[in-house]
This record gives sequence, C-alpha cells and structure tokens, in this order.
Amino acid sequence: RFVLLAALSQTTPARTTSPKQREVSITRGHKTTESMDCIAEGIPDFQYVYIHWYRHIPAKAPEWILYIGLSAVSYDDNSYRNKYSSSKKGTNICTFTINDINSNDVGSYYCALFTVIGYYNKVFGSGTKLIVSGKSSPPKNSEILQKKHENQIMYVCFIEKFYPEVIRVTWTEDEKEVTDNVVKGDTWQSTKEDEYSIASWLTVPAESEDKKYYCKYEHEEKSTSLFLKTVLPLIAYRSKPL
Repeated sequence: RFVLLAALSQTTPARTTSPKQREVSITRGHKTTESMDCIAEGIPDFQYVYIHWYRHIPAKAPEWILYIGLSAVSYDDNSYRNKYSSSKKGTNICTFTINDINSNDVGSYYCALFTVIGYYNKVFGSGTKLIVSGKSSPPKNSEILQKKHENQIMYVCFIEKFYPEVIRVTWTEDEKEVTDNVVKGDTWQSTKEDEYSIASWLTVPAESEDKKYYCKYEHEEKSTSLFLKTVLPLIAYRSKPL
C-alpha cells in the first residue's frame, strides 16, 4: 500500500512546474464514463515520471486512488481496477478515466507529479470537480462595470446565471495574469434554482487607464474574455469569445 507523502498544500519548488488541469468541472449523468487530463509542461522524460490521482471530498482527507509510471498503473485498492484507469499520451498529457459514474463519485480530482530533485517532491494540479447531474448551462450574462474614483479605477466583472457553480475567474493585462489588488467573491445562488453568479474586482492606479484589462472566466460550458476599450463611468461592455 502506498503511503501518502504530501498534502495538497505542499510548497512547489521553483524548478518544478505545476501540472495543469484545464477542466474546472465536469458534469455527467449516472452510468456514464468520463476522462480528465493532467498536462505536465516542461517535464523531461515524461514517460518515466510518476503521476498520482487523488479524490477530495470537503471535510475529508484526500484519498489516493492510483499512480502511473512508465507503463503500469498501481492502485491503492484492487477494487479500483474496474472503476478507474489512467494512461499517458504524447510528451505531457496524463488521462484519468472514471467508469460507471454514480453519486458516490462526486468530488474534486487532483493529479500530482511525483519527482526526485535531490529529494522526493509532489506537486498538485488545480483540480477538476466531478458533478453527477443531467444538466449544465453556460453563463447567461457577463459584463464589466468600471468606476473612476480620485486616484484609482475599479473594474467589476460580473458573470451571471450558470450551472454548475464551479468557475475560474482571472484578470490579465497584455496577456499576463494580474494578481495584485484582485478580489474574487464567492458564488451566490440566483433566485432561480440551480443558477449561480459571481463577481470579481480589480483596482488599479488612475494612471493605468490606458492599459487594457481583461476579465477571463472558464466554465465547463464556455470560456470567454471580457474587455474594456475605454474608461467611462459605470458602462457595461460585451464579451468576446476566446
């Protein structure tokens, strides 16, 4: 039995790239099969790297499911063999598959690179949440509002009426992610059942008014960048597809 060597909060060494999980969430019905990818960029000898998969349920410790090395897959429990599988594709993609999905499979699934760089190290991806449901819908409305106040400009990005509630929101300027002075609110449920909304705020100095800031959201049904061309009080701007 494999021993868990790291928690989700383990620090990432500078020389190790965090794996990417592009699907923020996946919604599927009962008795279906679904796969999710883990992308490991900049990793030499990818086929030799050990990649682990975990499931996390709120209020519980992460559950290790399996790992894949050069070829063979090792499981935490032999009963998982019919439920889960994993394979590597090309030079940087590891695929994890869940069979015969049911309500017991709900949770967030994380891939983790296990490497040796002078010591044993495990680096986790951002996770993909599996939701067992027969429906999903993209945001029905998205816009940016902005207001200039004294020596600051505030941009507010609204994304409304989507399902499921899992969404990734980031701000960029000149194709680079902006993380300073960004506040992401929690999702809230709209008046209609099973519809969610979210808002994110970016505050910048007034002298940055000529810069172009984008609010990007990633939802399993749609990914879009919202943008501002000029600075006008409380004006909403339409979105553009990626």
